[in-house]
Amino acid sequence: MSFKSILQDMKGEFGSISRKGFEGRFGRSRSHRVVEDCTVTAVDALRQSCWANMPPELLRDVLMRIEESDGDWPSRQNVVACAGVCRSWREIMKEIVRNLEVSGKVTFPISVKQPGPRNTLIQCFIKRNRSTQTYHLYLNYNQASNDSGKFILAARRCRRPTYTDYIISLNAGDVSKASSNYIGKLRSNFLGTKFTIYDAQPPNAGAKVTKSRSTRLVGMRQISPRVPAGNYPVAHISYELNVLGSRGPRRMQCVMDAIPVSAIESGGAAPTQTAFLPGNFDSFPSLPFFRSKSTRSDSFQSGPLSTPKDEMLVLKNKTPRWHDQLQCWCLNFNGRVTVASVKNFQLVASLENRGGGGQEQQENVILQFGKVGKDIFTMDYQYPISAFQAFAICLSSFDTKIACE
Repeated sequence: MSFKSILQDMKGEFGSISRKGFEGRFGRSRSHRVVEDCTVTAVDALRQSCWANMPPELLRDVLMRIEESDGDWPSRQNVVACAGVCRSWREIMKEIVRNLEVSGKVTFPISVKQPGPRNTLIQCFIKRNRSTQTYHLYLNYNQASNDSGKFILAARRCRRPTYTDYIISLNAGDVSKASSNYIGKLRSNFLGTKFTIYDAQPPNAGAKVTKSRSTRLVGMRQISPRVPAGNYPVAHISYELNVLGSRGPRRMQCVMDAIPVSAIESGGAAPTQTAFLPGNFDSFPSLPFFRSKSTRSDSFQSGPLSTPKDEMLVLKNKTPRWHDQLQCWCLNFNGRVTVASVKNFQLVASLENRGGGGQEQQENVILQFGKVGKDIFTMDYQYPISAFQAFAICLSSFDTKIACE
């Protein structure tokens, strides 16, 4: 039997597993159901197949070939299916699959909490539903195709008397703070000029939780006693007051609490989560490899901001230029944005970052967001921010700003 036929045979056996299992949680936009018994199905399929007694060296080689050949979705689901088969396969896949910053491939749900690749924008798009006040984030948007994209995250707007919350979840059908799918939120002030991004789990080993009523509510179901539930502030967003647009287009600034300014320097590193902490996926046993029995600090590849010298990274929107012929403010989105909107923006490193790179870093677009249709917006991001952080920043642009426009 040739190696190619082995790969095809293996993909055939586990293709159904990936379709039934992973799409329920982190899958296609048309189906977000959580499948409870997928682990049993996967193990039974393995026991009845010829792969049960495969030599470890050959098995590792086969899994490496699958990981290399299936680089994009939907074929990437074969990698997830292999990781969910059993403990030994899971450990091999954890060694083979590199994090998002290195590989540039979105594979497991933890990818949404990892920094994007360096010098390469990951292209995504957001669909807004005005009637339900929900926002869905998808991967791989190409205007030349009709592909609906790969579902990544969902958010729901919750208006309160003095503030607005955007609840962010891994499951479009289960967006609430009490859900095991809840991963964080965005909160605004009354005027819509200041926002705080909260992570449901600590972004680094030394993060401090912000106590609130929502923290106690989430703790009832979501997080185990060993991992305190809470709101860990990871970024603060502010919009400059601009009544009736008298000062031109919007001006925004993002202070990334969890990312040191040294991350954008040569040889710098941003905090990287490698696993969801225990208790966040109790309702989804088909993907047990997202759990970790290690201590909290083992889930991160870099330490916290522990000293005053570790200054926080500051991002600001790139100033647009006035176009005399078009009589409007313009930015170069390289074809990714086609509709003029006050919401469109590009974020770059601020000059306030001391030692945080030179002019090149301050021209490098870290996040860009813009309108391409009535309720469709593109979102492209890269290192050092994650998809979760980028999505939350873009949600702030949707919020009503009484004193900014």
